[in-house]
Amino acid sequence: VLTLVVASARRVEVGARAGYLVDDMEDSPLKERLTQCLEDDDLEMDVTDFSIGHRGASLQFPEHTRESYSAAIRMGAGIVECDVAVTKDGELVCRHSECDLHMTTNILATPLAAKCSEPFTPASGNNPASARCCTTDLTLAEFRTLCGMMDGADPSATTVSEYMAGTPSWRTDLFATCGTLVTHAESIALMSAHGRKFTPELKSYSGAGSLSYEQARQKVVQEYVAAGVPASSVWLQSFVEDDIAYWTSRYASSFGAQSVMLMECDGLDTECSSEWEAKLPTLRAWGVQYVAPPMQMLVRANAANTAYEPTPFAHTVKASGFRVLTWTLERSGPLAGGGGWYYSSSSEYTDNDGDTFEMLHVLAHDVGVVGVFSDWPATVTFYQNCMHPIALGDALCAMIDRSVDCHDDNADDDAALRRQIDDGLAYQRRNVKPSSGAAEPQRAP
Repeated sequence: VLTLVVASARRVEVGARAGYLVDDMEDSPLKERLTQCLEDDDLEMDVTDFSIGHRGASLQFPEHTRESYSAAIRMGAGIVECDVAVTKDGELVCRHSECDLHMTTNILATPLAAKCSEPFTPASGNNPASARCCTTDLTLAEFRTLCGMMDGADPSATTVSEYMAGTPSWRTDLFATCGTLVTHAESIALMSAHGRKFTPELKSYSGAGSLSYEQARQKVVQEYVAAGVPASSVWLQSFVEDDIAYWTSRYASSFGAQSVMLMECDGLDTECSSEWEAKLPTLRAWGVQYVAPPMQMLVRANAANTAYEPTPFAHTVKASGFRVLTWTLERSGPLAGGGGWYYSSSSEYTDNDGDTFEMLHVLAHDVGVVGVFSDWPATVTFYQNCMHPIALGDALCAMIDRSVDCHDDNADDDAALRRQIDDGLAYQRRNVKPSSGAAEPQRAP
């Protein structure tokens, strides 16, 4: 008699948006499967590392705030991102960029506006309104007094209040009364308390704070060491190749081993893709295992504009042996107009919000990405739990069929494996009482 001991699922809330997106899809086998999951009262949503909270849950919560991170945790994101910036006195804080405080906090409405690198200047003629306020303009104590707000600014503004009222219409200020800003160390404590993993991105640093660039690189790692976080739970990321070279060299057998090289190209810029292809051997020589191109580098519309398909670059990077993450789902607003930058290689096909799941499915099933950054991680959590039920983890996979590579997202017998896991989950629900004392295996990207 096979006895399965399974940890009880951590509570995950995916909300109503997943159902809205499924309802908006064109009829297809994928829609049928997702609909079945929506209607399956026995399907429990579980935390998954495939779902990565991009700046938390920044579609509706002020990015890089405690509230945004907490929302991502509730939505089942197994990994949550803190973009790391440096303050004037050398402390690490979670901000998307060193100089974005004028767009993501209330600094311009406070006395600290006087410390901004560039004060607010109202729009005049053809000149848009502007300001520039940086983490390096403030001490940590000053930074803590600010409130997080939704990312945005009105370039036509003639007053500070108008400038600050720039939230895009498809987002909301409903949860932006006063977002709680956090340090990098505080984000580590929050994620640790909920059993989540970490993907800090060191942002471009001017050196205007009291740390040198090398000290900033070191301190990111040191704060995980001080918190007792194992290297296997951390994916350091950067767009700066020198950062990746530094981490993979200095921390080759620990925190550098999972460094993520972030890539960027506009649309299907073949010259840019070719440049990255030429760099792949160097990245492999450094020991880089993970790369993270944006979605449009990995997926395009097919020649007939009737479906999404992997790009040639996606095939190349996978054939080179890299594990692939991608960014950023749910950051484009309504997709009826083609989806904008993240859909620039597929805009002629993209025409409704339901295409979110079609894009996600091609990324997961055809490209074989191992994680997706999303501004609303509940969407990815729902998809992964529906299409790749992993509530019992890789241990169950191996118990069901030891001949199958449980880590191979492109295995030829992938559909059969998922059916086997479905059967195993059904058996577990019928016959096994969860044990809260059992450790829960996780699939990490």
